[in-house]
Amino acid sequence: MLTKKRIEQEIDFVYNKIVDNLEAFETKVPKAVSTNYIYPAVENADWTDGFWIGMLHLAQYYQPDPRIQAVITKQLAVFKKRLDEEIVLNHHDIGFLYSLSAIADYRENKTASSRDMALRAADVLMRRYNETAKVLQAWGDLSDKEQQGRMIIDCNMNLPLLYFASNETGNLIYRTAAENHVKLAQKYLIREDYSTFHTFYMDIETGEPRYGATAQGFSDDSCWSRGQAWGIYGFPISYTHTGDVSLLESASHLADYYLSHLPADKVAYWDLIFTEGSTEERDTSASAITVCGLLELAKHLPLTDERKKRYEEAAMEIMENLFNYTTKDYPESNGLLVQGVYSKPGGTGINECTTWGDYFYFEALIRLYKSWATYW
Repeated sequence: MLTKKRIEQEIDFVYNKIVDNLEAFETKVPKAVSTNYIYPAVENADWTDGFWIGMLHLAQYYQPDPRIQAVITKQLAVFKKRLDEEIVLNHHDIGFLYSLSAIADYRENKTASSRDMALRAADVLMRRYNETAKVLQAWGDLSDKEQQGRMIIDCNMNLPLLYFASNETGNLIYRTAAENHVKLAQKYLIREDYSTFHTFYMDIETGEPRYGATAQGFSDDSCWSRGQAWGIYGFPISYTHTGDVSLLESASHLADYYLSHLPADKVAYWDLIFTEGSTEERDTSASAITVCGLLELAKHLPLTDERKKRYEEAAMEIMENLFNYTTKDYPESNGLLVQGVYSKPGGTGINECTTWGDYFYFEALIRLYKSWATYW
């Protein structure tokens, strides 16, 4: 049984690990994935580099410490420099980067410069919006024919940056882009059986749908577990900004599919095509994201909806099993969750700590422990 005391013990483990990492990642960040469960310190230039400052904000919310705040301040300066110089911002994950840095800081501390940074980041993200296809191009140069019109399910988590910009400025251009994108994601990334495509291509000249595919899943017609997790979490987040109840229904269908394709200990394999007894790797990062998504989804369902309790219980069961996948047995590690997978097809970050897995693990713990005003 998952008790508040047990959750508090796990949060303390995470918190102490973060404090231990402050000196190593003062102005640099952990690399996206570890090597033998150790993150090297790298410059801020990857799509994953908001997750460290996101964990710092969560830690400061849980138990304020001037040492943590000092590193947050230094990290924000690095994020500002990255935006000023537009260092590797030719992708849609600007939302991941600046929701967990600038927006989080503005919501926690009301720092005016962080608000301005978030609004500038939203303008950079808007460049990727195609008026005809009505989606944000995920990757690559905007003139790259191979990438034009390509949306991926991860982008659900980048849209809050645009909602924030509309709310702060009153300019509906950001909100319209986000709403158009999420509705097309809902329509085309979700299959009839409620599994998901990782990626889908729209025609940028006609606006018509083209085809779905994968980049990090087992095959074009399998279900990449982390992609399903992004959907479970991302659609309810857009609901909180739009009030579109159909997004909750979509997330519920995705959650049911995900939960029905888990092994006995409820920690997903890297693709949901693999089930109990498989020798394939788990992806603990998908599990951590899913816990956050299930808790967000359940929060918006009425008390009379039987799914509310079911999703809350499923989230707690997954979380309790994730306690067995931490670095407690690897005291030399500076990460949190073991057995994460970046890209099995790409041969990168297999059975390692992942920065996003660590962040969402901590976010899930905070959600289970106390009331929290989301950064999304």
